[in-house]
Amino acid sequence: MKIKDILEKKGAHISFEVFPPKTESGKESVLQAVKELITLQPDFISVTYGAGGGTSSQTAGIAAAISKAGVTSLAHLTCVSSTREQVHQVIDRLKEEGIENILALRGDIPDSGQFPLPNHYRYASELIEDIRTRGDFCIGAACYPEGHVETPHKKDDIRHLKEKVDCGVDFLTTQMFFDNHILYNFLYRIREKGITVPVIPGIMPVTNAKQMQRICQLSGTVLPARFLAILDRFGENSAAMEQAGIAYATDQIIDLLANGIRQVHIYTMNKPEIGRKILENISQIIRV
Repeated sequence: MKIKDILEKKGAHISFEVFPPKTESGKESVLQAVKELITLQPDFISVTYGAGGGTSSQTAGIAAAISKAGVTSLAHLTCVSSTREQVHQVIDRLKEEGIENILALRGDIPDSGQFPLPNHYRYASELIEDIRTRGDFCIGAACYPEGHVETPHKKDDIRHLKEKVDCGVDFLTTQMFFDNHILYNFLYRIREKGITVPVIPGIMPVTNAKQMQRICQLSGTVLPARFLAILDRFGENSAAMEQAGIAYATDQIIDLLANGIRQVHIYTMNKPEIGRKILENISQIIRV
């Protein structure tokens, strides 16, 4: 099923995200995590795409396994480190596997400093246009409530987002954020500029304090004082940090649902127990 059709249905919509293994030997553990996530009956499960397309085959295979199990899958696709021909091959593979949903991403600029390389994409909008010509896909794109790290001014970031959406985006998924007011302000600003497609908030349950430093460097995410206090107090105790991180994410989700947001994407990091605990915490809330 296409995600744009899922989002039109009444009620709350919860989805999860997994990442493929870097080697074939790790595939079984990821598939086991997927099986456990499927038992939680999410609306869809997304599968990320390694830097430089390093896990492209794994992404397609895992997304196909999710679909064959009766759950809608969303395959990520980054383009900046691959030629157009390589990207076309991946799109055609996804089409052959019956994948209907693609999250179109530019990806991180290569460290080589040469950008763009010949016959490579420069912007995600170019990838979106290509996907449109190669099949009947439902296309998602990323958005950044705190602004993209490469764009100093938020008004320019929203202008670029509008250009991307106008190329044929059906829905948006946000970068992680830890203050819901940032999302609410972002939604107001993009709606004011005519961006009307559904926006799915991305929630990251932080269960490991050490992972936050790199996450913030890559995403430009600002951590509110309340969350910093949690990291400071519980970060050295893995069990306590996991419990606190799940509680914080749960609180964010409850607030979103209470304020009329009907869809939430949880970055489960291949840990089905995180998704399970959050759903247990909101089991009655999502039925209202």
